[in-house]
Amino acid sequence: MPNIFDIKLVFTQIPALLEYLPVTLVITLFSMIIGVLLGFIIALIRIKKLPVLSSFFAVFVSFVRGTPLIVQLYLSYYGIPIVLKYYNYYNDTSYSINNVPALVFVLLAFSLNEAAYNSESLRAAMLSVEKKQIEAAQSLGMTPLQVLLRVTIPEAFVVALPTLGNTLISLMKGTSLAFVCSVIELTARGKILASGSYRYFEVYVSLALIYWALTIVTEIMLKIIEKKISIPDTPAAKEKAKMGAASHDNH
Repeated sequence: MPNIFDIKLVFTQIPALLEYLPVTLVITLFSMIIGVLLGFIIALIRIKKLPVLSSFFAVFVSFVRGTPLIVQLYLSYYGIPIVLKYYNYYNDTSYSINNVPALVFVLLAFSLNEAAYNSESLRAAMLSVEKKQIEAAQSLGMTPLQVLLRVTIPEAFVVALPTLGNTLISLMKGTSLAFVCSVIELTARGKILASGSYRYFEVYVSLALIYWALTIVTEIMLKIIEKKISIPDTPAAKEKAKMGAASHDNH
C-alpha cells in the first residue's frame, strides 16, 4: 500500500516553515499598527465631518471594503510603478522603483486595508461613548483634546478591542496572500517546499497547525489585555467613568 499520508513529514517540515515566520509577523504587526493609527484618524475626520476629507475617506473606505484584498495587492504591486512612470514623464524626474522591496508594496496594501476596516470599528466605538461622560469631563474644565485623550479614546478602545482583535487574527491569516507580490512568507514557503517533495497535503497540514497555534496565542494575549483594561462593573467605577476618567488607573 502506498504511503498516502506521512505524519512524520508534517512535523519535520515545521522548522523549515518557521524560518519565514518573522516575515509573516512583520506584515501583521506593521499593518495592524499603521492600520489602527490611520483608521483612528479617518474615524475622527468622519465623525467631525470635515469638508472634502470626510467625503474622500468615505469613498476610500467603501472602495477598500468593496474590493478583494488580493486585488488591492495587485493594484499596489503593479499600479505604483505605473503612477511613478507618469510622474517622471510629466515632471521630468527619474525616480526608480526597481530597488524598492516587494515587501513595501505588501505593507502598503495591507495597512490601507486595515485602516479602512479599523476606521469603521473605531468610529462606531467612539460614537458609543455616552455623552454624559463627555459632558462631565467638560464640566471639570477639560479641553476638547483632553476629553478626547482621557475619555473618548480609552472608553472607545475598550469597546473596539474585541473587533480589533478579530481583525488582527484575520490579518495574520490574510498575510498568506503576500506571495502574489513575490514576498516569501509562511504560505509561500510552504508552496515551495511542497513543490519540491510533492507532499502538498502534509505541508499544508503543517501550515494549518502553525496558523492555528498563532491564533491561539493571539487570542490568549487579547483576553489578557481585555481583562486588564476592562472597567469593573461597580457603582464607583461607573461614577469614575462619568466624571471623565480623570484617573488612568482603570485604563
